[in-house]
Amino acid sequence: MDNDTKLVWTEQHMVHASDTDYLSNGKLSIILDMMQRAADSAVSRLGLSLEKMLAARMGWMMITLDLEFQRSPRQNDLLSIRTWSKGTQGALWQRDYRIFDSGNTEIAAARSIWALVDIDKRKILRPTALPIQVEPYHGDSVGSVPNKVAIPSELYMEEVYRYQVRYSGLDNNNHLNNARYGDLCCDVLSLNEWEASDLQRFRITYIQEAKFGDEISIFRSPVTSEGVFVRGQGDGTVFFEACLLFRYRP
Repeated sequence: MDNDTKLVWTEQHMVHASDTDYLSNGKLSIILDMMQRAADSAVSRLGLSLEKMLAARMGWMMITLDLEFQRSPRQNDLLSIRTWSKGTQGALWQRDYRIFDSGNTEIAAARSIWALVDIDKRKILRPTALPIQVEPYHGDSVGSVPNKVAIPSELYMEEVYRYQVRYSGLDNNNHLNNARYGDLCCDVLSLNEWEASDLQRFRITYIQEAKFGDEISIFRSPVTSEGVFVRGQGDGTVFFEACLLFRYRP
């Protein structure tokens, strides 16, 4: 926990070899998973554990994320993740993150939008449905509300592969875990593309939850000035739209 305020939650994670890719960089999905766990811990500290939320048939659903890297996490990095609530706008919650290495240098920061949902009815709940008070923190801000990803309609999108949701991808809400979408997006790039660049920014908007058995066709765009756009769709449903921006090495 942050020493200065109870409104900021801080926890540490070591980047292990199993968390990295073949270049020894931390995988995007691992960073997303760390952020998700930090958010769960922040709310749990206030008296509402994940187990209590499940018993009340409530859960958190991420709507949009905007994550920017100063550098990629590396194997054996000890990362400190700071997160805080920025309050609500209507039925939606905004949460910010900053990630630091062991030298207290910031390596990444993120803005996110979440909704509280009824797990059974898949219905968005008003913030007043939460049985605890989550006070906003105004002592820091990563930025304004992140924009939803919108792939230009005229942009050519090519199908790269298909993915079917199975047991290994499910979370405790019985849907494809938020962090796994990072893997789906990263897999559209070739190894040559990964070897020539570093991930600078990742944006994603979750449109429709994917459940067990759903087959998702993963499409990508050519490289644009905004990055590589990615869409997951199937049977007339768009599950997500995302964009990966890279910093190319000299």
